[in-house]
Amino acid sequence: MTTYPHLLAPLDLGFTTLKNRVLMGSMHTGLEETKDWNRVAEFYAERARGGVALMVTGGMAPNREGGVFPGAAGLFNDDDIANHKVVTDRVHDAGGKIAMQILHAGRYAYGPECVSASAIKSPISPFPPKELDEDGIEKQIADIATAAARAQEAGYDGVEVMGSEGYFLNQFLVTHTNKREDRWGGSYENRMRLPIEVVKRVRKAVGDDFIVIYRLSMIDLIPGGSTWEEVVLLAKEIEKAGATIINTGIGWHEARIPTIATSVPRRAFTWVTKKLMGEVSIPVITSNRINTPEVGEEVLADGCADMVSMARPFLADPNFVAKAAAGKGAQIAPCIACNQACLDHTFSGKISSCLVNPQACYETELTIGPAAEVKTIAVVGAGPAGLSTALTATGRGHKVTLIDRAAEIGGQLNMAKQVPGKEEFWGLVDWYRAMLDDSDIEVKLNTEASADDLAGFDEVIIATGVMPRDPQIDGQDGPNVVGYRDLLQGKATAGDTVVIIGAGGIGFDVAEYLVTDDSPTENLEEWLEEWGVTDPEDHRGGLAPEGPQPEKPVRQVTLLQRKSEKLGKRLGKTTGWIHRAALKLKNVQMVGGVNYERIDAEGLHVSDGEARENPRVLKADTIVLCAGQVSERSLADALIEKGVTPHVIGGADVAAELDAKRAIDQGTRLAATL
Repeated sequence: MTTYPHLLAPLDLGFTTLKNRVLMGSMHTGLEETKDWNRVAEFYAERARGGVALMVTGGMAPNREGGVFPGAAGLFNDDDIANHKVVTDRVHDAGGKIAMQILHAGRYAYGPECVSASAIKSPISPFPPKELDEDGIEKQIADIATAAARAQEAGYDGVEVMGSEGYFLNQFLVTHTNKREDRWGGSYENRMRLPIEVVKRVRKAVGDDFIVIYRLSMIDLIPGGSTWEEVVLLAKEIEKAGATIINTGIGWHEARIPTIATSVPRRAFTWVTKKLMGEVSIPVITSNRINTPEVGEEVLADGCADMVSMARPFLADPNFVAKAAAGKGAQIAPCIACNQACLDHTFSGKISSCLVNPQACYETELTIGPAAEVKTIAVVGAGPAGLSTALTATGRGHKVTLIDRAAEIGGQLNMAKQVPGKEEFWGLVDWYRAMLDDSDIEVKLNTEASADDLAGFDEVIIATGVMPRDPQIDGQDGPNVVGYRDLLQGKATAGDTVVIIGAGGIGFDVAEYLVTDDSPTENLEEWLEEWGVTDPEDHRGGLAPEGPQPEKPVRQVTLLQRKSEKLGKRLGKTTGWIHRAALKLKNVQMVGGVNYERIDAEGLHVSDGEARENPRVLKADTIVLCAGQVSERSLADALIEKGVTPHVIGGADVAAELDAKRAIDQGTRLAATL
């Protein structure tokens, strides 16, 4: 009997059967825009081989004005159809099924040709949209239907019509963006006319035996969003119009509520989808922050949906389903929802990948095969850089010894996992431990390696990480001063009022650690209250009228930096605003452009700017040093003195904000070449 009977059960759609209840949700990776169709095909085929029932591509534009940015990929001509057929053929050869998402961005399109229901500019784009007239609306409908027909001709098993996240069809549904007074605006019957007509025309274009998924916004999380009654009415009409499946969308892109970041509780919105169960007779898919087979099984067993959608977990591990089916759930590389290599890349115009799995989207470039010559390799440092190197090298057949002075693996990850909202890092360390246990790597913990100890190895990799930078502030050795490492490792405590020196990623993490008692990420009800989310059946759009109601901060914290720029400016592109907003909700004071003059029993003495104006004292029980890091290179330098040239990676190479993404990528790529 399978451990996951609901998750791995087939789903009969009548004209075709899905082999399990797992959908790989749509992700815009940027691969299609490379026009390297072999690369695109291999990305999807790798996940098809991993056992997922159905995949949905990144959003393909139905026309130029609907593309998320100028030059966005779509199916516009016969050449596009031929290129996409390379992908679908490869997926089918791998035993998989794939649907193409048709995404019309509407006013979210980052270009001057964007169109929408009304000429209301989006807060996340500088381009005001053109209000469509009757002929313009007909063109969009026809283009979407044509895109579906082309997808069918290209060999796709279905299409997903993107009707959520605040994109084009969603923009017609709510008065927030639809101010029309014709038959496409005004009453809800009129406002929902467009998505219904689109699904009807798509179904007519592709016939009966073709999967048509409609991605429906279950909870908009914006002012003036849909009521639950409207959501249910639309779902029923979409079913009548010919949809095979309804997929779930949560929140508009402009919503000021996090929906998929690591601080969002697992399965945080499955309760919304559960409300739709029984209202329609076609299958319903739930999504957002489902990242383990256990969570997926629980969601289905609880009756929240007929199927679960996971997107980024298939970047982290393309073999997610196959490992679950084989009883190897502990070996599934976990998506930690960090956004660093996926969404941050997407919104920066880069190819997406994964912090945990640098091969994601680089399957044809970063190839990892058996070593031509087996070597003995010493890896010093069991943080993310050293772990990725050791596991990749041993997977290629090398004989690896992993050495670390600490009593446990994980390095800086063990501090990250102590931060409220970063609980997923516990799972990442657990995964590394499971992978080491299943490998032939010799692990030596509590061991201080010397240059002499490393003699005789064919290759030596130094991944010794970083040390805190010395800020050289007069009085920093006082009893009221602690370092961030001692604090996060539980070796030091903080008083009721705290000043943090340094507002990089670590400074923000420490601030969150100090103001939070019980992490809301571990308590869904508390998290919903903190961010002001409520049942859309009670309040339109799912926004609580009283707004966010966070728990009272357990300490008074001030966060400082020397730079005069906005604090948190260099945090993640798609998550920085969440960290800033969360600390603002906890009344954390953020001050930039300060000079650290001295520390005494009163607190921290500071001044402003180059002229050192406005000298004052910030009274504090505790001052925490988070003033950056420097590379720990002492062992590397000792080896070089002995004539040994080691490979230096991770923080030991570049001490930049504890960058696990760079460390894991660097370690993996090095090991692939040894």
